[in-house]
Amino acid sequence: MQVSLTSGRGLERRLEVEVPAQRVTTEIEQRLKQISRTVRLKGFRPGKAPITVVRKQFGDQVRAEVVNDLMRTSFVEAVTQEHLKPATGPRIEPIALTPGADLKYAAVFEVLPEIHVKPFTSITVERPTAAVTDADVDAMIESMRRQRAQFLDAQRPARETDQVTIDYDGTLDGQPFEGSEGRDVTFVIGAGRVLAELEQAVTGASSGETRTAAVTYPAGHASKALAGRTAEFTLTVKKVQEQTLPEVDAAFCEAFGVTEGGTEALRVEVRASMERELESVIRGRLRAQVMEALYRDNPLDVPRTLVEESIQRLQVEMAQRIGARDVSQLPPRQQFEEPARRRVALGILVGEIVSSAQLKVDRAQVQARLEELVVSYPNPEEVRRAYLQSPDAMRQIESAVMEDQVVDQILKDARVTERATSFRELTGFGENKGESA
Repeated sequence: MQVSLTSGRGLERRLEVEVPAQRVTTEIEQRLKQISRTVRLKGFRPGKAPITVVRKQFGDQVRAEVVNDLMRTSFVEAVTQEHLKPATGPRIEPIALTPGADLKYAAVFEVLPEIHVKPFTSITVERPTAAVTDADVDAMIESMRRQRAQFLDAQRPARETDQVTIDYDGTLDGQPFEGSEGRDVTFVIGAGRVLAELEQAVTGASSGETRTAAVTYPAGHASKALAGRTAEFTLTVKKVQEQTLPEVDAAFCEAFGVTEGGTEALRVEVRASMERELESVIRGRLRAQVMEALYRDNPLDVPRTLVEESIQRLQVEMAQRIGARDVSQLPPRQQFEEPARRRVALGILVGEIVSSAQLKVDRAQVQARLEELVVSYPNPEEVRRAYLQSPDAMRQIESAVMEDQVVDQILKDARVTERATSFRELTGFGENKGESA
C-alpha cells in the first residue's frame, strides 16, 4: 500500500492512498465464495450455484462494499503508518475506482496538535476556606420561613418585607415602550425582584395611592432601546399585605421532609445541605482557576472542525434555554466562537493529562457524585435508578469526575494559597438577585 501525505491549512492533512489491485480482487473473491456457500438462486440448490453465476449476480454489489471497507481500513493503516492522530473522521475523495486497477483515493482530515503541557508548578491558585456557622444555619432557616410566608391585607403604608400589588405605566420621551405597562404586578419590598426605584417609590404608599418614579436603565441592559436611558413610571398601589412567617415547629419540619427529630434534626439536615453546597462552590472556584491557567499557559492550534461542532452545540444549548423552536431562531454564532475554541482546547489538554498521567475514572468518586445529585430530591432512590439506567447521564457524571481528578493532579504541583472567607461570601446567600420593570 502506497501512502502520500501533504499538509494543508493549519492542522489539515491530505493522505493519498493507493491499495494494490490484487488486494481488492482477493477480498472480492473471498466474499463471493462466502456468499456462494449459502445463497439461494433460482435453478440451483442452496450453496450449489457456480461462482461465475454468483459473481454475475452479486459482483457489483460486493465490489462496492469491498471498496468502501478497504478505504476505511486502509485509512486506519495509513494514519498509523504516518504516526498521525486524526481529530475528526476523514472526507474521502475517490481518485481511481476502475475495476481491475489499483484503488486510489484521498482522505482529507484534521489532526490533533502536538501537545507539550507546561509544568504545573507555574500555576498559582487561591483556595477559599470557609465553614458553615450556626449563624449561617439560622439565616438559612429564616430564608426557609420566608419561602412559606403568608401575606395578609394591611391597612397601613407599605414597608420592607410587605407584599404589594401594583399597576404601572411607563414612558420614554413621553411615549410608551415595549414592557412599559404592567397590571396586578406583585412583589415583596426588599426582595430585589424589581428595579430598586420602583421599590423605593411604593415604600410608604397605602392601598389606592399613586406614585411616580424615574428609572434609569443600566448601560448594559438587555434592551438596547432602554440601555442608559431614563423612563418615567406612574404606579398605583392596589394592595398592601403584611408578611407572616410560620413557626419552626413539627409541621414546618415535615414540610421540608424532616419527619423525626424536630428542629434539631432539621438543623442537621440544613447544615449538611449547606456544607455540600459550600464544598461544591469551592471545588468550582478551584476548577475555574486551574482550567483558566491551563488554557492560558498552553496555547494550541485547535482543529477547526471541532470548533465548528462546538459552536453548533453551544448555539443549540442556548436556543433550548431561551425556548427557540427552529433553526431560524438560533443565536448568532459569533458570540460562541471563543467559548467553543476554549472548550475544544481544554478538552484536548485534559485528554493529554489523562493519558500522560494514566488516570482512570475513580468509581468511588462517581458514586459520591451521584449521591450528591440525588440527595436533594424527595425521591432519591427513584432518581438514582434513573441515572444508573441512563448511559448518557452516567457518562456525564464520569466526565465531571475525571475532570476533577485532572484538577487534583494539577493541584499536586501548583502553588496553592488559602484565603479565609465565609459561606455568605462564597455562595452569595442573602443577596438580592434579579430585576424587572
